[in-house]
Amino acid sequence: MQTQPKNILDTAVTAFKNKLNSPLTKKGITVLQINLGKRCNLACTHCHVEASPKRTEELSPEICEQLISLIHRFPEIQIVDLTGGAPEMNYGFKPLVEAARATNKQVIVRSNLTIYFEDGFADLPEYFAKHQVRIVASLPCYLADNVDKMRGAGVFDSSVKALQWLNELGYGKEPNLTLDLVFNPQLPTGEKFSLAPEQTNLERDYKMFLQEHFDIVFNNLFTITNLPVGRTKMHLERRKLHTSYLEFLESHFNPSTVEHLMCRDQLSIDYLGNVYDCDFNQMMNLPAKNRNGETLTVSKLLEAGSLDLISEIQTAAYCYGCTAGCGSSCGGALLES
Repeated sequence: MQTQPKNILDTAVTAFKNKLNSPLTKKGITVLQINLGKRCNLACTHCHVEASPKRTEELSPEICEQLISLIHRFPEIQIVDLTGGAPEMNYGFKPLVEAARATNKQVIVRSNLTIYFEDGFADLPEYFAKHQVRIVASLPCYLADNVDKMRGAGVFDSSVKALQWLNELGYGKEPNLTLDLVFNPQLPTGEKFSLAPEQTNLERDYKMFLQEHFDIVFNNLFTITNLPVGRTKMHLERRKLHTSYLEFLESHFNPSTVEHLMCRDQLSIDYLGNVYDCDFNQMMNLPAKNRNGETLTVSKLLEAGSLDLISEIQTAAYCYGCTAGCGSSCGGALLES
């Protein structure tokens, strides 16, 4: 008699919640991260959102108005973090920037830099400077070949021109014009996996190289682990590396990172107004739930008059990516090495 094979992930990787000493719970919500949609001028190989020029999903006017109400109603929100796709291409981008700045909240835009050279978007650098928007820009390496391999031909040169443009406006130089860069490791092609390099040392290397070769300055470098979500997951599955990569991440689990996980003080909102604990859960359709086990929306938050409705953060095996080594978040490493 033959038995049915078990799902290999059930036996190969410990359930993340079983790795913890206690349930993963929210702290007070201070960050509102909004994914405005999947429209983008690039189609990067590591994109967990699977954004591209062919995608059309984006924020609606109705959800945009609800988000503006949320921003105005809750003073505890300190940061409004706008992402996509290229967030700048999706409906509602500027109204959300202006609503957040009008309520004295910090605005982060996660920019691919090349968008500034697309028709209709050349005003963005000046617009960002005017509203003192913090720019977190993807530059997964300081070498052209590696960047173009991950993000498309010519992207490195366009990114350099964009960074020089931002520097001319005062970004990376003036205290209210913060310019940060993001490093992502190359996607693995075999079972020789590695975590992101030590953030402080890599930041020093980035700054030396970019200043010496292009006279570019910036504030901070964030090293972000590639989580097995979206195109990264598909890349790993095609090469039959998905399970072994999860095992690698689990083997580097660092319990000291858990206290600092980004999901603990943020809400992630999609373009339909659904609420998630983080952007990765959003892409994997793992919604946040209230104490009664019900999924949440922006309209339910407004109706309840509270952001603190979530009892336990939803987790999955890919959470090991945020807790491996020094940890990983939208703000880079969680711990110093």
